[in-house]
Amino acid sequence: MIRADHGRPTSPTLHAPWDHLITGWTAWMRAAHRPVGTIDLRRYHLGRIRRWFEPLHAAELTTQDLAEFIAAHAWQKETARSYRASLRSFYGWAHAVGLVVDDPARALPSITPSRGRPRPTPTSVFQTALAAAGPRERLMLLLAAHAGLRRAEIAHVHTRDVEEDLLGFALRVHGKGDVVRRVPLTDDLARALRAAPPGWVFPSPGGGHLTPAHVGKLVSTLLPEGWTTHTLRHRFASRAYAGSRDLRAVQELLGHSKPETTARYTEVPADDLRKVVLLAVA
Repeated sequence: MIRADHGRPTSPTLHAPWDHLITGWTAWMRAAHRPVGTIDLRRYHLGRIRRWFEPLHAAELTTQDLAEFIAAHAWQKETARSYRASLRSFYGWAHAVGLVVDDPARALPSITPSRGRPRPTPTSVFQTALAAAGPRERLMLLLAAHAGLRRAEIAHVHTRDVEEDLLGFALRVHGKGDVVRRVPLTDDLARALRAAPPGWVFPSPGGGHLTPAHVGKLVSTLLPEGWTTHTLRHRFASRAYAGSRDLRAVQELLGHSKPETTARYTEVPADDLRKVVLLAVA
């Protein structure tokens, strides 16, 4: 546990229990209509931070404590950015409602986002995974690679979300930020989803549906190290763009709010790059 010895508030009125603080912060996020997935992630982050620093109270922590906590973990840049965002949200709320005198997260150093590059799962890897998968895992693989779904979106698929239109069947996808989009289904996917018993397509033995983490784990066990549900989503994006050259349509299918995000998922076809080089030297 990291402990700094200087600059800690000493007023006992500021030493509210972690549980009390996290409960209040959760209510604030719900009042702001934050997505359920975001709230769950933020609470998970604060749970880890709490265990790291206990028995210290949240109000005793300094900016240096929080910076050293982030520095102590060998996270990818995006994970570190996410923890920083959770800390800034939590302490921003606590300061606004008077539970801490100062906001130690406000001065945390900014973390520039990674540029990000597309990393589509190769065809050979995908086909090998399909051949080894059982029916449930095969459907998960297809939803990621042939419909571009995130693992959380796969976990939330319900039979009532399969809808028929004039051209076939589509899936109503519940995405990030509670944004709902419709993704057309291939014939294979439509048949498989329509054949599922009514209810959650991937039910949990304890009730409800499988967690996104469990879906990701099941898919990852079928793929070599380094390939995941997310790289299958990159595969979908790259192949969709290569076949259509329509970045706007791919953006809609992926549920991105900005085309710049979609561009990081779509690998530019090699023949396009070669054509441009030849045009440059012609």
